[in-house]
Amino acid sequence: MSAKRAFLDRSAAPFSLSRRSVLATTAGMCGLSLPEILQLQSCAAEPGGSAAHKAKACIIIYCWGGMSHLESFDLKPLAPVEIRGEFNPISTVVPGIEISEHLPLIARQTDKLAVIRSIHHDDGAHGRGMYWNFTGRKPSRPEVNLPPMPSDWPSLAAMISKFRSPPRGVPTAVRLPYPMVDNGTLQAGEYGGWLGGKFDPIVMRPPGGTPFEGSSRTLDAEVLNLGEVDLNRLTTRRELLASLDAPGKSVADYENFQHFHGLAAEILCGSAVKRAYDLDKEDSKVRELYGNHLGGKSMLLARRLTEAGVPVVQVCCAAGDLNGGSGDMWDTHGDNFNRLKNRLLPVLDRALSALLQDLTDRGTLDETLVVLLTDFGRTPRINAAAGRDHYPNAYSVALAGGGIRGGQVYGTSDKQGAFPHNQPCTPADIHATIFQTLGISPRAELRDMLNRPHPVSDGEVLPLS
Repeated sequence: MSAKRAFLDRSAAPFSLSRRSVLATTAGMCGLSLPEILQLQSCAAEPGGSAAHKAKACIIIYCWGGMSHLESFDLKPLAPVEIRGEFNPISTVVPGIEISEHLPLIARQTDKLAVIRSIHHDDGAHGRGMYWNFTGRKPSRPEVNLPPMPSDWPSLAAMISKFRSPPRGVPTAVRLPYPMVDNGTLQAGEYGGWLGGKFDPIVMRPPGGTPFEGSSRTLDAEVLNLGEVDLNRLTTRRELLASLDAPGKSVADYENFQHFHGLAAEILCGSAVKRAYDLDKEDSKVRELYGNHLGGKSMLLARRLTEAGVPVVQVCCAAGDLNGGSGDMWDTHGDNFNRLKNRLLPVLDRALSALLQDLTDRGTLDETLVVLLTDFGRTPRINAAAGRDHYPNAYSVALAGGGIRGGQVYGTSDKQGAFPHNQPCTPADIHATIFQTLGISPRAELRDMLNRPHPVSDGEVLPLS
């Protein structure tokens, strides 16, 4: 059975009897509780166990739309011209590792990166691919567009925040600079799902960030711009809230409404997040390092928020100020090479390289896990519009910091970048590795709305540490 087929079978039947199930049953007869069993299994199954890792926070950088692996981290210079495209690979600080010529700053940071070139799944729709990468699970609904629903699997940020308690007045998870939308629809996968609305990561815009347009979720506390709300307005809003009985809203809706308004009040009355939000307090040379665009500001704010105690911050890597409800992001069906060269790759190159260097300079890279994800890759063959289309069968992601060993490539794709050639892995395996690096057992238990237990991941930890 191929690795891909095995994964699909595992995803379709996650509760089938396995070796772990048999071990759990045997251990259960000896009087061990399920959490104890899962912890023992994790320590036995994963090299080093969670105690070997020390990441305290996680920054997730997401290239919404599907970043082309063939123009970024997995170029194919020996392939035919209709596949290899226009870009050339360049050497990096790690001998033997080459990446795109349009990522020259990241090329200087590859000693910190673990690049995975053999990840794959089988869903070519944006929202569904994002759902799979953010939840570690194949979407269970058949629609192409997946609006958020309470029955969805929780997002990576939501699951991490379930196991992390921030200081008072600090949110458990933040998204920057806006939610992800496809065809005017908010997409499932980056919310709390069956963990509940309280685990929806709040959305913040960095100072000067363009407003998000088209969101149907309009709570002020959910899309939070600290530069737009002062304490007088806050007091007025709290008095108004106290006079409302939320007509037509369910108890859960009202509780979530109260939760996010209360959180916003704590943030605005507190100091840690407000200080982090004020990017003018950052050294001008550091601000310049990240770049004065939305992507750079968001990544700088992400670093400052994790230092303020936010356990996990998710950044939608925007091409300058292009996005905000408009623009197609990394979805390069046409004019692939010009868009990547002029708009997309420079933002990622500057902001991600700055983040890695900044964390290193501050001595916090070892305790901050940085994760680069995307929906899927792009088709090996260039289309008639000089673009590449959706392609989930092979793509590239990367991890850095938090105990991840830099200067390595895990897995390869074939000569055309069409399928994994060796060491194939899946979004579930990336999730298992992330949880392990954060000191959370990949088999740690979550309970859904019906109190049924689920492991946070059913993937296998990759040997990246």
